[in-house]
Amino acid sequence: MILRAEQARDVQAIYALTQLAFSQMSYSDGYEGQIVNDLRADGDLTLSLVAEVDGRIVGHVAFSPVQITGMTSGWYGLGPISVAPDRQRQGIGRALVEEGLARLKDIGAAGCALIGDPALYARLGFQCNTRLRFGDVPPEVVQFRTLSGKDPEGQLTYAPAFDPKP
Repeated sequence: MILRAEQARDVQAIYALTQLAFSQMSYSDGYEGQIVNDLRADGDLTLSLVAEVDGRIVGHVAFSPVQITGMTSGWYGLGPISVAPDRQRQGIGRALVEEGLARLKDIGAAGCALIGDPALYARLGFQCNTRLRFGDVPPEVVQFRTLSGKDPEGQLTYAPAFDPKP
């Protein structure tokens, strides 16, 4: 498996993979692939990594800037993350997240936040506290991993691409 930064030729494959992976999820609104495209178009796709096996993109993760009230910049949001349904539970997602976090640390990021399953992301070093919030989302799914400095406190705001679509 090769982990690498996305290239221009990968855009359609990333979109198709993201749509396919999220089509399996009951909570999906079907817009996840467009979120990645919108992040890219808006200049908010800080880091976009793909996992490639035998020339096929089987995984993708996006990282984009987030704001946390009361904190300086340097925080990033993880997501969307997608793995091909026939390649899930093989460590691809974990590898993408770990590589992404290492690259964020290399550029001096303070940390990474996400909304997700605590059982899954705790294994990757993410944690929650009641001081980082995201609207009325239950606090246990608002998670973070501090890379430098103090743990986050405040309201989490994602890039505009994540705003609900009409």
